[in-house]
Amino acid sequence: MGLLSELKLAVPWGHIATKAWGSLKGHPVLCLHGWLDNANSFDRLIPLLPQALKWNRFSLMGHSFGGTVAGMFSSVFPEMVDKLILLDSLPFILDINEVNNVLTYKRQAIEHVLQLEASQKPSMVIGPEEMLQGLLKKNTHLGEECGKLLLQRGTKQVASGLVLNRDRRISWLELGIDYLSRELMQLATQKLQAHVLLIKAAHGLSNVRKDQTDQELLLFSISVLRAVLKERFQFVEIPGNHYIHMNKPQQVAEIVGAFLQGQEVAPAS
Repeated sequence: MGLLSELKLAVPWGHIATKAWGSLKGHPVLCLHGWLDNANSFDRLIPLLPQALKWNRFSLMGHSFGGTVAGMFSSVFPEMVDKLILLDSLPFILDINEVNNVLTYKRQAIEHVLQLEASQKPSMVIGPEEMLQGLLKKNTHLGEECGKLLLQRGTKQVASGLVLNRDRRISWLELGIDYLSRELMQLATQKLQAHVLLIKAAHGLSNVRKDQTDQELLLFSISVLRAVLKERFQFVEIPGNHYIHMNKPQQVAEIVGAFLQGQEVAPAS
């Protein structure tokens, strides 16, 4: 299943770069990559998934922050999403101190954007090897081959090296996150009409951080999804790190493929 086309979606601030795989006759699955990643994140997984699935709505698959965006969209527009696939991600981000912190988050995010927009500082030009090593140092779950794949799309070649393609305004994570209380997370989950699959990496971000509060919020989120969605929620934990969809595409594809075709996926380990 090869690349169908490269697309640019016009938006008021510029454009969103996208790419399309597979047959136009198949069921549409919109894939959202993780924070500061790009569409090449799915290059290894998409060719392994089944085609020609004909349903009336579309499915969402998101990795990391992309899964959170997909989850929030699925609760705000529940009639549009039939299946939600979360790759080492949760559909909503909880913060036990969200009431006290939300205004601080918003102020910091706005100030960050204003500072960047006022600055005329040009993008840094970095050599290919230095760029790769810098990416791998900041993303310890990435292997060298996957890091090179992300940089193919995430950088632009100039005379003296590479520059990052990304909009620097998105480098402040809080700019795109709405933190939810436990009560609001339960309400948002009740709005979901989609069948939900959560594939958790055994050594993903939630395990690496080893923060007790993070672990409690993870367990709470999973318990709410199970209690509210019942048979519409499936959970699988597999060996691997945060980039399981790139590092182990065959294993992830088997689980996702079965889910897309309405089958029961393997039980959690």
